[in-house]
This record gives sequence, structure tokens and C-alpha cells, in this order.
Amino acid sequence: MSLELYWVLALLLGAVFLFVTNAIRMDMVALLIIVLFVLSGTLTLPEALAGFSDPNVILIGALFVVGEGLVRTGIAYQVGDALVKVAGSSETRLLVLLMVAVAGLGAVMSSTGVVAIFIPVALSVAQRMGIPAGRLMMPLGFAGLISGMMTLVATPPNMVVNSELMRNGLRGFGFFGFTPFGLVILLLGIGYMLLIRRHLVRGEGEGKRAGHGRHTMRDLVRDYRLGGRARRLAIRPDSPLIGRTLDELQLRARYGANVIGVERWRKFRRVMVSVSGISEFQARDVLLIDMGDASEVRRFCGEQRLEPMILRGEYFSERAREVGLAEVSLIPDSNLIGKSLREATFRSQYGLSVVGIRRDGAPLEGKLVDEPLRMGDSLLVVGNWSLIRQLQTHVRDFLLLGLPAEVDEMAPARSQAIHALLALAIMIGLMVTDPVPNVVAALIACLLMGQFRCIDLESAYRAIHWPTLILIVGVLPFALALEKTGGVTLIVDGLMALVGERGPRVMLASLFVLTALIGLFISNTATAVLMAPIALGAAQQMGVSPYPLVMTVAIAASAAFMTPVSSPVNTLVMGPGEYRFMDFVRIGVPFTVLVLLVCIGLVPLLLPF
Repeated sequence: MSLELYWVLALLLGAVFLFVTNAIRMDMVALLIIVLFVLSGTLTLPEALAGFSDPNVILIGALFVVGEGLVRTGIAYQVGDALVKVAGSSETRLLVLLMVAVAGLGAVMSSTGVVAIFIPVALSVAQRMGIPAGRLMMPLGFAGLISGMMTLVATPPNMVVNSELMRNGLRGFGFFGFTPFGLVILLLGIGYMLLIRRHLVRGEGEGKRAGHGRHTMRDLVRDYRLGGRARRLAIRPDSPLIGRTLDELQLRARYGANVIGVERWRKFRRVMVSVSGISEFQARDVLLIDMGDASEVRRFCGEQRLEPMILRGEYFSERAREVGLAEVSLIPDSNLIGKSLREATFRSQYGLSVVGIRRDGAPLEGKLVDEPLRMGDSLLVVGNWSLIRQLQTHVRDFLLLGLPAEVDEMAPARSQAIHALLALAIMIGLMVTDPVPNVVAALIACLLMGQFRCIDLESAYRAIHWPTLILIVGVLPFALALEKTGGVTLIVDGLMALVGERGPRVMLASLFVLTALIGLFISNTATAVLMAPIALGAAQQMGVSPYPLVMTVAIAASAAFMTPVSSPVNTLVMGPGEYRFMDFVRIGVPFTVLVLLVCIGLVPLLLPF
């Protein structure tokens, strides 16, 4: 091996180590990779930055926007409501419909987003039917992962392997090229879950009942006893608060007053506006605060010249279009555990206020801002709906557990649902018939959603998960660097020496196992980037078609069933399902073996060697 190859392999191992330990954010690691490749002379600047011009990066970004359009128009939530109605009281029917709905929606939008949408729906149904939430959460997560095997655009690894085929002058997969395999694995998954569902909880019927149903805002206010602490205080014209910012005033430190929001006059009516440290108070503002001590409230009003106003129980529900309320559950590895809200700078980090904490099913009293958070705590957050939805991206810290029923009425573009479906149908039609490249079809759908006001420009940019795109851009140069330095040839030669003489099916199985194992430690996208060139090289040396080997890599990259950290989808369902690490190993490993057997039997049948 050359010194250059040693350097590339060392860089690869270092990147994997950083991905596994999460010592540095993955997108920062990706950018560091680009810089080191250029500084070391391994790749030229255009080669290192080639990922920024890859059509699949643009395609993935466009699909984030399309998925957000489906959420903003309420389509995703309407699917959940329809699921509840059709399932009735049958657990079997519910499980089947749940997995089919998640796999279907996940075929055209982010599987993580789909699972996050369906978690509160599934919890609500579990509560109503009196079954443990664990009987639904694992099937929900598995369906989210299987959705990545349904279409070409369902998950980034599919587009990565497709791009590698085209980069080597080969024809790519069609839009539904993955669908036959995905459908078979989905049916297998449904059957598997129906068979083992009684083993998804520890002890039949003894797991905790789903206690986090889809409440209304009024329910949340009652459960967290917010009604006794929330106050409305009008700012008088002579108040010293006028013209000063929240950071200047230090109201929480001086009075224990947590400002949740501000009602402000705009166009002859009061509207609720969110607050931050730099928010400046104005005359005629009405403060919505969380403040329990009545004597402190009187002192606060007297010193700051505030007028108490009526706060009715329906206050939050009536203002559902302006202010959101939701439950957040801390996951086992959350960085917030052991910190107080003040130490975590929660409002600064997320733009939301915590107005309640529940521990062991009971709301905490007293000064919540200095209470150290514990694993299993549920937080009640209040603020802008878009910021609440963004909490779904912070899956390493907590799970957005309970969106109240009012969120359905809150879809800002609900009236444009039919147009969002039209844009989606046009995109899929163009991708299937192939008159234009897939990325152009996705961009057309984005433009149509913008034209029909299904999504605005600000929401579109916010919907794109930029760390994912940067990760892809930063890892793509590894494939080129390994190819230039002979690394791909070395790995392929090693595989050929081990299993090459045993036939293409054994090579196919080896690629699946290798891809699945690597996927336990790094993202499935990065895994696909590394394994796709190896699959192509193995096919070339064996003199067989590359399509079955590359398809196997794509399927294996999505088969992240074995641990709760293999995929964000698994992490999302772990808390609500009350699962342990070994539950995923116990359920996921056998199913991964079944998927492997499907690949060995079905892939060569539909994509001959």
C-alpha cells in the first residue's frame, strides 16, 4: 500500500471514530474531511468539492421541501386521522394499517419526519384501546426504515448508489426500481410483527399503558397544572418595562417570572408574539407569564406598574394558531439530563419556554428553571409552532412526544392540501415516465408548492436538513480518494480472496453483512457512499452485473433494525415504547437475517447476475 492510501484509510478511521463518539458534529467532520483532502494534496479542490455539484444533493434538499409541504397542508396528519377511523378497535388492523401508512408516506418524504408525526397518533390509539405502547412503537419504527426500500427517492442511500452507477456510465434505477423488494420486505415485516407483537413488551399486559395520548391544549394545561401559574399582565403606559429588553430586565431572577409570550396590538387586534432575550416591551403589550407565587405576582405588578387581566381555561386553545403547546420527553442519552433549564439555556437554544415538568407521572411544583432534569422527565413547552416542529430534528436529546389535537387546525396551508397532492403527483409522474431528470422533477414540485402557497420561502429553507446535505457532500470525496489511491481495489481484492470463488450469491450476502455492520456505527448515507464503489468493483472483477450487488448495498443500508442508535427512527420510538437497548437486538437481529435471506433469494431473481 502507498503512503497516500495509508493516509486515506487513517482519515477514514478517524472520521468513523468521530461519527461513533459524536465528539464533533457529523457535518463539521464532513467539512474537516474536505479541508484535509485538499491540504494533503490527495484530491484537487474541484474533486474535493464535487459533492456540492452532485444532482442527488439538490434532489435530497428538494425532497425535504416537498415533505414539509405535505406537513404544512395537513396531509400527513389527515392520513393519521384516517388510520384511526379505519382501524376501529382491532389491534391487528391497526398494526397493519400503521405500517402500510408509514411505509407509503416515507416513500416520498423523510422517514424520520413520518415516524415523528405518527408517534402521538399511535400513542393516542394505544391509550384508547388499552394496549401497551410498546406493541405499536417497534412496528412503527420498522415501517419507517422499510419505507427507505420503497422508491428511488425514499432515502439518501438509494440516491447515492444510483449516482454511483451513473458516474460509472451505467443506467440508473427507475423510480419504482426498489419497490418490489420494499413491498416484499414490508409484507415480511408486517407478518413478523404480528407474530412477535406479544414479545414487544416485558410481560403480557404488564407494560405501562400508553399515558401520553393526543391531548388537547386544555388537557395539557390541566395535567401540568399550568392554570394555577399562568398570568396575563397588561403593561401600563407609565411602566418601567417599556423600551427595555427581557435580558436587561432579568425578570426571572428578580421575581421568578417566566415570560411565555406577549400579546401585541397589530391591525386592530391583539396577536401573540414569541419572545427572546432581545425582545423589547412596548406600551399596551400584555405579558403572558408563568409565575406561581401570588405574593410575588402582586409585588411584580406593583413595582413594574402592570394590570392583571382575566385568563380563561380556554386561552391556549383559542390562540392555537398563534401559540403552540407540546410535550417533550427526554431520551436516555440526552445531553440535558443532569442540567437545569437555566444551565441548558433552553430558551436561547430552542426559542421555546418550558412551563411544566412532569416526573413519575406528577407535575413538579416550585422554581422549575433550577430543577436538574432526569431521564424520563416530560417537559411542557410553549412557543411558535414552527419552532416546536423543529424539535423533531433534535432526536439525540429528546422526543417531541405529544402534539395536541389543535395542531391539525393549525396547518398554515390547510386549504392548499389539494394543490400539494397535485404537486406530489406531478413529481412522481415525471420521475416514473423519466422525461426530465429526477432532480428537475423535484424542483418542479417545489416551485409548484411555492406557487400554490403550500409552503413559503422561509419554511422551505428551514425544512431542509442542512447537516444531512453537508454530511453527504463531505463523505462523497472518500469514494474518489479510495479509488485514486487504490483503496477500493484493495478492499475488492480482499473480498474476492475470501468469498470470490464461492459464487455471486455469497458475494451478495457478504456485501449485505458488511454494509449492515458498518451501518451500526455510522450513518446509512455514509455507509452507502463507502460501499457502492466496492460493490461495483466486486461485480467488475467477477464479471457479473453490478445491479444486484448495488441494490443489496442500498437495502442493507436501510436495514438498521439492530440497535436503537442505528437510525434516528429507532431513537424516536425507544422512549415512547419503553424499550431497552437489548430489545432492539432481540427483535432486530432476527429480522435483519430475514431481510438478508430475501436479498439472497429475490434480488438475483429480479436483477439477474
